[in-house]
Amino acid sequence: MPKVKLYNVAGEAAGEIELNDSVFGVDYNEAVIHQAVVRQMANERLGTHATKTRGLVRGGGKKPWKQKGTGRARVGSIRSPLWVGGGTVFGPTPRSHAKDMPRKARQLAVRSALSEKLRANELVVLDAVNFEAPKTKEVVKMLAAFQAEGKAVIVDGGALCQNTVLSARNIPGVKAYAPNGLNIYDIVNTGKLFLTQEAVKKIEEVLA
Repeated sequence: MPKVKLYNVAGEAAGEIELNDSVFGVDYNEAVIHQAVVRQMANERLGTHATKTRGLVRGGGKKPWKQKGTGRARVGSIRSPLWVGGGTVFGPTPRSHAKDMPRKARQLAVRSALSEKLRANELVVLDAVNFEAPKTKEVVKMLAAFQAEGKAVIVDGGALCQNTVLSARNIPGVKAYAPNGLNIYDIVNTGKLFLTQEAVKKIEEVLA
């Protein structure tokens, strides 16, 4: 089982922690990670795009001119797709973009992504994040202690998790949530990934 250093919020070493091999020691599986990311992004699409066909466009109930004898082309409705203001042919209609994926495959993708974060030295395990009150500057100080620039994700499994979430929500590119909010897209699309000891335990309980 891999051992990693344990840090406090000030960036100082506070011991070691042993991680579960079946969660943090998995081979990199690019195909299943890609499938899981595509699924998550597709499932977030609303699918409310729509256009009006000739039957939905207002007007056009009366034939513009008689069928024969005018010298002009025969027309049945001014809402024909050939006319300006007419309906749209084969336009998008509301639909679900949801994709399915087996639960075990989704879990494999998360395990594989977490393992890759560990190998890339982008995974930081904290002993605890116990902010007594929501303070954005506390999270800023913590990120600075680890030279975490740009995007970062903090997963806090402690009792004061809500304070961590509120402290991080005003910082661009930084997300914070409880272990049950961990998802494949955030793991792949972030720089540093911070996990508290409690978060590691809860993640291992689900994924091991």
